[in-house]
Amino acid sequence: MSLQMVTVGNNIALIQPGFSLMNFDGQIFFFGQKGWPKRSCPTGVFHFDVKHNHLKLKPAVFSKDSCYLPPLRYPATCTFKGSLESEKHQYIIHGGKTPNNELSDKIYVMSVVCKNNKKVTFRCTEKDLVGDVPEGRYGHSIDVVYSRGKSMGVLFGGRSYIPSAQRTTEKWNSVADCLPHVFLVDFEFGCSTSYILPELQDGLSFHVSIARNDTIYILGGHSLANNIRPANLYRIRVDLPLGSPAVNCTVLPGGISVSSAILTQTSNDEFVIVGGYQLENQKRMICNIISFEDNKIEIREMETPDWTPDIKHSKIWFGSNMGNGTVFLGIPGDNKQAVSEAFYFYMLKYAEDDVNEDQKTFTNSQTSTEDPGDSTPFEDSEEFCFSAEANSFDGDDEFDTYNEDDEEDESETGYWITCCPTCDVDINTWVPFYSTELNKPAMIYCSHGDGHWVHAQCMDLAERTLIHLSEGSNKYYCNEHVEIARALQTPKRVPPLKKPPLKSLHKKGSGKILTPAKKSFLRRLFD
Repeated sequence: MSLQMVTVGNNIALIQPGFSLMNFDGQIFFFGQKGWPKRSCPTGVFHFDVKHNHLKLKPAVFSKDSCYLPPLRYPATCTFKGSLESEKHQYIIHGGKTPNNELSDKIYVMSVVCKNNKKVTFRCTEKDLVGDVPEGRYGHSIDVVYSRGKSMGVLFGGRSYIPSAQRTTEKWNSVADCLPHVFLVDFEFGCSTSYILPELQDGLSFHVSIARNDTIYILGGHSLANNIRPANLYRIRVDLPLGSPAVNCTVLPGGISVSSAILTQTSNDEFVIVGGYQLENQKRMICNIISFEDNKIEIREMETPDWTPDIKHSKIWFGSNMGNGTVFLGIPGDNKQAVSEAFYFYMLKYAEDDVNEDQKTFTNSQTSTEDPGDSTPFEDSEEFCFSAEANSFDGDDEFDTYNEDDEEDESETGYWITCCPTCDVDINTWVPFYSTELNKPAMIYCSHGDGHWVHAQCMDLAERTLIHLSEGSNKYYCNEHVEIARALQTPKRVPPLKKPPLKSLHKKGSGKILTPAKKSFLRRLFD
């Protein structure tokens, strides 16, 4: 067991709350940045390259027949073995939050179609579901079971927005536990069936799940409705005969109370659980070994790593499983120092790279969650977090490099910005203000200088004014720059009124000559 500090490149800023790590034959890939993918990497998937304890993110590419994959945060992921040799190792991705803070209900399948020494090419396909389709959610789990030569996906838990009929302005972004239903998903035919098991009373989120052959073990988790982390351990067994599947659940003794924990596999029959929280804002510093023997599960405490003082004293920590007995950990930097890193990162290795890649045992845990902000205590959706600012990719010859001139700075043009000193728009508390808003704040462009975006609500714009300015091409100046703009404007020069010559008053061809009295009258009129 070793704990080593990891230095990071500038592009580490792409790692944001809710990220996921995928292990393809020992190569780690990062997925789930916060915001829309960069134009230099439209896939939003990056090679998580760690060499000599230094981390770089390098863009990955998709094949031409791939679908678009949004950078989902807090999705459920698991590995899956396809029937074809080319689909030997795949990742299933379900749910998660989109950049617009909506919840996805789609299923994506990620596989490698080409790999060489320089880069890996992925194929991403979307699976359409029919039947009992699970609602969009996050903080849940999805696993694959194998029985009688067939396979089936098992989805459980998570959180979702409250029903539309109950969503008011004050509770627009409120979430609730999903119903404790178990969904069986046939990836080949796209069929989904819901099962109600009496042993499952709570819709647990941010739990740990382990799949072994035809059985899934659910450990820990948090019930938002009761605000508890029950020390329960569930065993869900799925039988796939020729007819309808049979699903049963058993409550086992020996569970532990933990949420948002990280699970990594150290051998064919042994796992290690690290991190997480045992109370609302109290970290769980104890580590556990989970071992299997003759279809029996045993959970016991193990010797804890030599945590650094920074890790011990930090209020939050975050991370994800890198596979092969390795965990990626991070803690917030010390803001009290004049020059401080946003985060400090560590790699915790429990075992060497001796895990059998062909085993039928896969793990899943919900580990990366929302921004904690400055408030405490944290709910589970706020426990594991990343936050930073992207500058550039550290380019190598074999990888595309990021050119910041290719796009606008998201910190200035994104919806979740501080547009003025009195701006109070927050991604975690924002609710619709205008009838034209659905899932993002209305913004308007200020033309002062190089221009910048401001929130219409912060500028106290009436909705009629907002619509009028949005439809036209008139320049707009925000409250801070409107006086400056007025001072720069000069009155338009009005040309003097030209007096028509008297001879022009004589109509050509009329044969009439104006009398002196008429001439005097016209002079007084025009003067």
